[in-house]
Amino acid sequence: MAVILFAVPFMLLLVLVLSSFEPLNDFDEDMARRFYGHALSIPGYTDFLSVGTEVFGPWTWRVLAVLAAIWLWRRGWPRLAVWSVVTIAVSGLLNLAVKELVDRARPILPDAVSWAPGPSFPSGHAMAAATGTSMLVLLLLPVLKRRGARLAAWGVAAAITVFVAYSRVGLGVHWVSDVIAGVALGLATVAATAMGYETWRRDEGHRPAVPYEEGVEPEVSEEASPLPESDFPEGRPS
Repeated sequence: MAVILFAVPFMLLLVLVLSSFEPLNDFDEDMARRFYGHALSIPGYTDFLSVGTEVFGPWTWRVLAVLAAIWLWRRGWPRLAVWSVVTIAVSGLLNLAVKELVDRARPILPDAVSWAPGPSFPSGHAMAAATGTSMLVLLLLPVLKRRGARLAAWGVAAAITVFVAYSRVGLGVHWVSDVIAGVALGLATVAATAMGYETWRRDEGHRPAVPYEEGVEPEVSEEASPLPESDFPEGRPS
């Protein structure tokens, strides 16, 4: 269900962009001028957006995915480590493939303050942020016991993703439909790989889990949780 939820808006935008749907083009051009003009009107704001969009850029999520995979592998969760690397890799390759297929031109705005190579649709930064943040939250959920902590984790992931998407439009290097499509495709990618991982878990005899509530591997929490003192005949060891 989650895959369909995010894949449908992406496919709709893909069809509209490929068909050069005029109302969408008009909307994109109007929003590009508005966001870019607002960013230029605030001294130093474009510099802030430039730094932020790179701090939360694709390489940040790739490095974090690899570091998470190394940690998981050393902790005895090799398949979870593989899942994290495969998810971020599939996201990046899929982004490149769609960019080449669509080959959409980037905005051309006066007094450009930023530049980005390659086609415009979908936004690689927005897709990487959506993929990276949601993937890391799914890895962390098993050790976040409180519902409030889990909601906060999803809130932070959403805030970072929205900021990155906004920064790409504010800097004039993407259309609004580019970043929306990037976020949708990134979330669909994570949902698809999480669904595949859940299928494997059930085939292995593990209990069914709800990834967005418990994480892709809820059993991680059992290893991370300290044993109660009653489990030790003479109390907790020092």
